[in-house]
Amino acid sequence: MSSPTFLGHPRGLATLFFTEMWERFTFYGMRSLLVLFMTAAVVGGDNPGLGLTEGEANAIYGLYLSCVYLFALPGGWIADRLTGQRNAVIAGGLLIALGNFMLAVGDRTLFFLGLVVIVLGVGLLKPNISAMVGKLYDDMPSSKRDAGFSIFYMGINLGAVAAPLLVGTIGEKISWQAGFAGAGLLMLAGLVQFHLMRSTLPATANDASAKTPAERRRAWTGLTIGLAVFAAFIAAAALGTFDLEPVALAEKVGVAIVLIAAFFFGYVFLFGKLSSEEAKRVAVILVLFFGAATFFMGFELAGSTFNLFARDFTDRSAFGSFFADGQHPASWYQSLNPLFVVAFSPVFAALWVQLGRRNLEPSIPAKFALGLIQMGLGFIVIAYAAHLVVSGAEGTKVLPVWLLLTYLLHTFGELCLSPIGLSAVTKLAPPRYVSQMMGTWFAGTALGNLLSGLIAGHLGADDIASAPGRYLMIFALACTLGLLMAIMIKPIKRLMGTVR
Repeated sequence: MSSPTFLGHPRGLATLFFTEMWERFTFYGMRSLLVLFMTAAVVGGDNPGLGLTEGEANAIYGLYLSCVYLFALPGGWIADRLTGQRNAVIAGGLLIALGNFMLAVGDRTLFFLGLVVIVLGVGLLKPNISAMVGKLYDDMPSSKRDAGFSIFYMGINLGAVAAPLLVGTIGEKISWQAGFAGAGLLMLAGLVQFHLMRSTLPATANDASAKTPAERRRAWTGLTIGLAVFAAFIAAAALGTFDLEPVALAEKVGVAIVLIAAFFFGYVFLFGKLSSEEAKRVAVILVLFFGAATFFMGFELAGSTFNLFARDFTDRSAFGSFFADGQHPASWYQSLNPLFVVAFSPVFAALWVQLGRRNLEPSIPAKFALGLIQMGLGFIVIAYAAHLVVSGAEGTKVLPVWLLLTYLLHTFGELCLSPIGLSAVTKLAPPRYVSQMMGTWFAGTALGNLLSGLIAGHLGADDIASAPGRYLMIFALACTLGLLMAIMIKPIKRLMGTVR
C-alpha cells in the first residue's frame, strides 16, 4: 500500500507548505506596513507613525530585509551543528511571533528591537524549512524536486496574498499596531500546525553534525561568542556609542555582506575538504549568489518604492467607497505578486515536468537568465508610469494597471529564478553543507535587498523626476546580466556535472 501523498508529493511537503504559508503571512503582513508606518507623520493624523523621511525608511527597510536573509547563514550553521532543522524551525517561529508582538506595543525602542528579534527568528526558520523540503526528494528525479519546490513556493505566496489584504487593511485603516499583532498571532498558528504534523517530516530533520561532547562544546562556544558579540553591538547602538544614520549604516552592511560571503566561500574552497566535483558545484552556487543579488535588488523594490508609488502616485479610488478617505489601502498592491505566483506556480511546475519528460527542460543557468531578463522588462513598464507622473500636471496619478503589469513581469521572472535557485542549492551543495549553502543563497538575497533599500531612497516622491531614468538603469543592468548568464550556459553546465 502506497504512502499518503500531497498533490502527488511526499506528505511532509504539506506540513512544510502550511508552516511556511503562515510564516510568510506574518512576514509579508508586517512588510506591507513597514515603510508606510515609518514614513507616516508622528502627529496630525488618526494613525501616527514614526515620521521618518523616505530615504531613512527605505534604508532601514533594506537593512531589515538584508539582515533577515543574511542571518539565514548562522541559522543554517546552528541547525547543522546543534539543533537539527526541526528544532531550529520551532525556535525561529517563536522569535518571529515575539518580534511582531514587540512591534505592536507602540514604543519606538521596542519597535526597532522587535525588528532585531524577527531577524533572528527568520534566520533560524527560513533556510532550515527549505532544506527539509530538499530532504523529502533525496531519492527522486530532479524534475520532481523542482516541481515540489514550485508547490512549496505556492504555499509561501498563499500567505503572502492574504497578508496585505488583511494585515494591511487593519494597519492602514485601524492602527499600525493592530496590524503587527495580527501578523504575530498567525505565526503562532503556523507553529501549532507544524508541531501536530511533525511525524511527516524526514527523520534526518532532527540530526546535528556535532555528535561528540567535544564537538558540541566547540559548537556551543562558537554560538555563545557570536551571540555575545551581537548583543554587545545592539547594546552599543542603543546607548548611542556610534552613529546609526540609516543610509551610511546600510552601505557598511553591504560591504560586510560581501566580505562574509567571500570568507565563507573561501573557507569552504580552502578548508572544506571538497572533492573536485564538489568544488565545481560550489563554484556554481557562487555564480547563483550574484544572480540572486542582482535579481532581488530590483525585485524587492516592491515593499519600498512600489509601495510608496502606490500610495502617492496611483489612483486608488476603486473600492474607495468602503473607506472613509475614499481610497483603498496602498498595501493591497503587495498582494499582486504573490497572487500571480499562486496563479502561475502550477503552470510553471507542470511546464518543467513536461519539458523534463521530453529532455527539453531549460538548465538552471537558462532559467536564471530568463528570470533576470523578465525582471528587467518590468522596469520598462514602471519607468513609463513614472514618466506619465513626471510629465503630467501636479498631483497626477496613474492607473493601477502599470503596477499590475510590473508585478506580473517580475513574477514570471521570480518563478524562473527563485524556486529553481532554492532547489539548485540543495542539489549542488555537498551534503554536510546543505543548510549553510542554503544560507549563502539567502545571503545573496540579503545583498540584493540591501541594495534595493539604498536605490529606493532615490526613487520616492521627493525625487520622482529622476525615477524614469533610474528605472531604465535597473532594466539595463538586469538584462545585461541575464544575457551574460545565457552566454555562459554551457560552461556552467559543465561545472554542474550530473546535476540538472
